[in-house]
Amino acid sequence: MSVRCDGGLIRLEGPCPVEEAETLAALLLAHPGAGVEWSGCTGMHTALVQVLLRLRPPLHGSCGDPFAARWLAPLLAPSDDG
Repeated sequence: MSVRCDGGLIRLEGPCPVEEAETLAALLLAHPGAGVEWSGCTGMHTALVQVLLRLRPPLHGSCGDPFAARWLAPLLAPSDDG
């Protein structure tokens, strides 16, 4: 499985296809405040990107998907105005 809950972290591992978006959203909603460890993610479907942008969980590590690491990580970084 590419999306799984491991204690207080939700891990994204390997390729994360569209089918995993619902699982990711359900886990984030069931575990408020849970972080997402995405270092092991090698590919992320845009549906998962939308879940992350909407729910804005704390992210741990650097995303293994080069596109997400370059373009998504800065959008999800904690803001300095909060």
